[in-house]
Amino acid sequence: MRVLVVAAPLLGHVFPLMPLALALRDAGHEVVVATGGEALRVRDSGLRVEDVVPSSVRFGPIAMRIMLTHPLVARREMRGSGRLDFVSRLFGAVGDAMTAPLRVLAESWRPDVAVHEPLAAAGSALGVPSIVQDVSLFDGLELTAAVGARMKAGVRSPSTVLRTAPASLAEFGGGERMRFVPYSGDGEVPRWLAEPSGKPRILVSRSTAPGPGSGRMMAAVVRAAERVDAEFVLVRPERTEGLPDNVRTVGWVPVPRVLPFCDGIVHHGGAGTLLGALAAGVPQLVEPGPGDRTVHANAITARGAGLAAEPREVTPELLTRLIEDSKLQRASGEVRAEIASMPSPSEITDQWHRFARLTPM
Repeated sequence: MRVLVVAAPLLGHVFPLMPLALALRDAGHEVVVATGGEALRVRDSGLRVEDVVPSSVRFGPIAMRIMLTHPLVARREMRGSGRLDFVSRLFGAVGDAMTAPLRVLAESWRPDVAVHEPLAAAGSALGVPSIVQDVSLFDGLELTAAVGARMKAGVRSPSTVLRTAPASLAEFGGGERMRFVPYSGDGEVPRWLAEPSGKPRILVSRSTAPGPGSGRMMAAVVRAAERVDAEFVLVRPERTEGLPDNVRTVGWVPVPRVLPFCDGIVHHGGAGTLLGALAAGVPQLVEPGPGDRTVHANAITARGAGLAAEPREVTPELLTRLIEDSKLQRASGEVRAEIASMPSPSEITDQWHRFARLTPM
């Protein structure tokens, strides 16, 4: 079977799709990944990757246009309470730009089914059965419908949805369960980071998507780090000079391979990092913010598997609690076991022909 995998042109959108794409290839299916921009990095996986995003598509100008045209929507989005009003407009515009190149690819390659993440709703506008894969703690069907409603192209209802969110954090009706498997591509891990530290280790990451204030949380952690009995590792920091003795830095690293050697992680609230930490059973400190970040911060604290704080709220005591609170450790371990019990992408491929022929939902 020919499977077209479609993602918006951002790493955080294409990475969660890769374990299933690779499992489908290993099961003998033909797989093509369609995306663009920085997400084209997944060519390193060995899969065929096609660029279907015009070079004129830039998130910054699109977002600015929405903010100027819909200031109340923008204000709610920045508070993290925008629901789907802003994101549907943003990715609806990106989806419209992707549709024509995607249709050209589909007409020439003739896929049997398309798999797409919810914000790449153009994957359900190609005239072939489609399957949505959840990649966050939001309902993928609701997201796809919201984005599709903003698009000029006719977005059809998908055949099914693959639910990757652990039910104890987000429960949705319908679809099929599939284990979230962290993926962040290849890359070297320094030897010192691939083994336990003599002290508790806290990884500090930030979004792969540029934006205002993206380094504030990392800076706040650095200010408090000296008074915490732990080793801090900053991933892609904005500065490397003048750091406390217990703070180290690395460039790009495959975070899923590093997390097993960490006792906690501080991050921006992105879905991939959040679900990856849950899959590793590592307590997390999440910064609330625009888009899905506040929802994720609230969900992780409600489950008891993490903490939420603004940069100004970061203290040595809070960071110490992250690595010493037994309740956080226990809840994180419970969610890790929950995720591990879900069907793997390889197990899903064993039923692939059934999924691809389901009646649209």
